[in-house]
Amino acid sequence: MSTTYNGGEFDVIVIGAGHAGCESALAAARMGCQTLLITINLDAVAYMPCNPSVGGPAKGHVVREIDALGGEMGKNTDKTYIQMRMLNTGKGPAVHALRAQADKFAYQHEMKKTIENTPNLILRQAMVEELIVNNGVCEGVITNTGAQYKAKAVVVTTGTYLRGKIIIGDLQYESGPNNMRPSVRLAEHLKELGFELVRFKTGTPPRVHKSSVDFSKMEIQPGDEEPRAFSYETTASIPEQLPCWLTYTNLETHEVIQDNLHRAPMYSGAIEGTGPRYCPSIEDKVVRFNDKPRHQIFLEPEGRHTEEMYVQGLSTSLPEDVQLSMLRSMDGMENAKMMRPGYAIEYDSIVPTQLWPSLETKLIEGLFTAGQINGTSGYEEAAGQGLMAGINAARKVQGKPPVILGREEAYMGVLIDDLVTKGTNEPYRLLTSRAEYRLLLRHDNADMRLTDIGYEIGLISKERHNKFQQKRELVAKEKERLHSTRIRPENELAQEVLREAGTPELTEVIDLAQLLRRPEVTYEHIHRISPAPEELDVDVREQVEIQVKYDGYIRKSLAQVEKMKKVEEKLIPKRIDYTAISGMSKEAREKLQKIRPLNIGQASRISGVTPADISVLMIYMEQFHRMLNQAAE
Repeated sequence: MSTTYNGGEFDVIVIGAGHAGCESALAAARMGCQTLLITINLDAVAYMPCNPSVGGPAKGHVVREIDALGGEMGKNTDKTYIQMRMLNTGKGPAVHALRAQADKFAYQHEMKKTIENTPNLILRQAMVEELIVNNGVCEGVITNTGAQYKAKAVVVTTGTYLRGKIIIGDLQYESGPNNMRPSVRLAEHLKELGFELVRFKTGTPPRVHKSSVDFSKMEIQPGDEEPRAFSYETTASIPEQLPCWLTYTNLETHEVIQDNLHRAPMYSGAIEGTGPRYCPSIEDKVVRFNDKPRHQIFLEPEGRHTEEMYVQGLSTSLPEDVQLSMLRSMDGMENAKMMRPGYAIEYDSIVPTQLWPSLETKLIEGLFTAGQINGTSGYEEAAGQGLMAGINAARKVQGKPPVILGREEAYMGVLIDDLVTKGTNEPYRLLTSRAEYRLLLRHDNADMRLTDIGYEIGLISKERHNKFQQKRELVAKEKERLHSTRIRPENELAQEVLREAGTPELTEVIDLAQLLRRPEVTYEHIHRISPAPEELDVDVREQVEIQVKYDGYIRKSLAQVEKMKKVEEKLIPKRIDYTAISGMSKEAREKLQKIRPLNIGQASRISGVTPADISVLMIYMEQFHRMLNQAAE
């Protein structure tokens, strides 16, 4: 390393300017901290090495939550998308999910511009190689050019760059995503500091030239005509959307793959990292689901001003010649010209049980980690963690307690709790099925759940908070009107509307809320029977309808939350030595000692800790408190 020199002093330093790093740095700066964002390459800020899409089941919920707390991903997507669709509209509101295809290059450009124009935030190109750690406290970073930057908190968001290795067939070379420089020395340094690292893998499909595709043989996938947005602040929509296209693999494609499995790195032993179960490579899909005659393949534009098309569903590390044969075996791709081959990338992650729920590391005070370094996959999971790490790094600097979202408050709460409590033995992907309170954690109500928190920590403006309060009051007022307004069988308009809706006519007096709970009846039907005294926005109407229709289920979920809160409130003293607790299984003692849960609720979610172990722990806690009280007397 070069001779070191003083590069400056900051409140917060963020290493890496991917989706986690951008949110982290913006949050810290907007909360008043002097923030330095360091990235290997300024041209790769907010880069999307895989599909330039944002959202989808659970992930779209996270983007809405990021926005409700004052983050940037939703706003940036709304400014740069080329297509937006609401998924799962035929199912209940708990699984409705917004998904956008972003313009890859516009997304980067807009995010970089936002960062460059944010007060308190400096963006700098450099390679961080070491952390400055004294007496167990992180005090800054050192770059490969010898610059020392001091800070009161550091957030590491290195994505897939730590000892990154790209693999295509039998070709292997050290690299970050898309042939960018990997970060090798920092990975070694984290190990020297005592962190436990694991090797994970992810992959990306080939890209093809748009003009070489015959779209007439594919199914068009247009965006929604109805204007959509991730951010609650977005008022304008992009009128000109670009379609995506659907084709399928076939028996010929599968034969090409089967005939070349001996050349597949994941089967030849060339790949040591563990890949994501919920985003498998095409060769893995063909082997695991060999009874399926075909798999969906989506062709999605990478942007408005490029001919590159992303071949979603064809992630692979097979050799280039095999990739081309696979592509040309599918309908509409017979003459496909491959612009970039698909590849697998291996990288180092830290074991996330080494983190507190604030995302601060247990080993080194003032050091936070977020994103794929914590073992997750996906831009949205990274951005959500980045936002929370940035918030908590800023609050640590400001001498304030961390913000920790509960599993009943946000998908981000589920994500972080899963990581720090259970860990992960593969790249973690957020799914709606991971949330036990998913009816409460809907796409539509992220603002209801989190805007107050965003305002309290200083990321939501007074103006936006006032608008949100007005919305909340309008929803409550309209719900009250529906419960208090009664409709009689003599009401001819009501009977006519009910007949049109295909639901039985009234035979007795009923209030509007009861009427709205009928499956066939929508808020629009109610509005025709008895209009609200003032015009209500679409999102207010949506909230009223969902809250009234699902009232019984929501109450049941809230009762479960209240019951669980009593367990979560039972804090575990930090000084407890779990190895000294008799009557508990050895596995439970080891895992509790390693993870050091904050409360009984978190302890009960640790894999290998049984209800019997929790009972023993609660008895021990009572004895522990008695001993402390006696010592104090």
